Amino acid sequence: MENKLIIEKRKPPIASIGTIGWIKDNLFSTWYNSLFTLLGIYILYSIIPPIVQWGIIDAVWSGEDRTVCEWYDENKVKYRAGACWLYIKVWFNFFSYGFYPDAEQWRVNLTFIILAISIALFFIPNFKKKHYIGIFLFVGYPIIAFFLLSGNETLGLHHIPTHKWGGAFLTLLLGGIGIVFALPLGIVLALGRRSQLPVVRALCIMFIEFWRGIPLITVLFFASVMFPLFVPQGVDIDTLLRCIVGLTIFGGAYMAEVVRGGLQALPKGQYEAAQAVGLGYWRMMGLIIMPQALRIVIPGIVNTFIGLFKDTTLVAIISLMDLLLAVFTSQANPDWMGFPFEGYIFIAMCYWIFCFSLSRYSLRVENKLMVAHQR
Repeated sequence: MENKLIIEKRKPPIASIGTIGWIKDNLFSTWYNSLFTLLGIYILYSIIPPIVQWGIIDAVWSGEDRTVCEWYDENKVKYRAGACWLYIKVWFNFFSYGFYPDAEQWRVNLTFIILAISIALFFIPNFKKKHYIGIFLFVGYPIIAFFLLSGNETLGLHHIPTHKWGGAFLTLLLGGIGIVFALPLGIVLALGRRSQLPVVRALCIMFIEFWRGIPLITVLFFASVMFPLFVPQGVDIDTLLRCIVGLTIFGGAYMAEVVRGGLQALPKGQYEAAQAVGLGYWRMMGLIIMPQALRIVIPGIVNTFIGLFKDTTLVAIISLMDLLLAVFTSQANPDWMGFPFEGYIFIAMCYWIFCFSLSRYSLRVENKLMVAHQR
């Protein structure tokens, strides 16, 4: 009989697989890699414990006034605990609604509840009436939201002027409307810039380059201060509406270049194939070209959305009480002066949650479309 060599199966060394293997290959693979890893660990060790101590362990979460956050001894030496989250708790209602009357804040809540339910139904995979939800969101919901927020005496809703709107509610309103209308405006401008008609192409190029070439602060200042000087006497256009139009135009100019990049990335064969089957220009764009172009530039579109949402903080210069200005206003109250870090952290977390959620959702949509394309 021939002697057969029997090789015993062995598991790979622990040091080369799993968590230990990953640490060895990525953090301690070379001497300089190990040095940077140890330096990073030291920096984290120096920063994280004090932050945890200040923000969680020594933080004040409840109480009646600022005396629980800082106090003076008999020698008039001021002592202070950790983060005073009581400040956020006391001012949370103002940060959320601004000067919107307390008795009418249910209208703001109802507006956002209707929006949340509609969006949830729209994104349910097996829901078969999505086109009705889409029509409602773009046609019916804005009308309902306007009457709920602004009021209508016929419906028994007291009128609330827009200068009382504020806080996170106003920030979401400005960002949401700007995002919703900037994309279709950008699509129209991108198509116009690639048009074969010289006049249309020239007008779109001038429009895009003009609005991209000036700062958003200038746009908002013009909409708030300068624009009323050019309208007939007696004509009064609401400041909030002017601000929304300025944000939309500014965002649409940037969105146009993002969409144009997607259109240019498509091979010429896609256009020729659509024309070969007899599709007209608009059907070709709506059914063949634009869906592929938008799928390519999803990261750029979401990046523009996030930038536009964060740019809403600039409306404070025209005295619109957004979330940032609401925090600044609370700092002027003598009973709560001296807690700016807590307010800035609260603002940062609110913006980060919205932007991160939007980014993760866009990544999910991008992966889903990529899988569908590969099929």
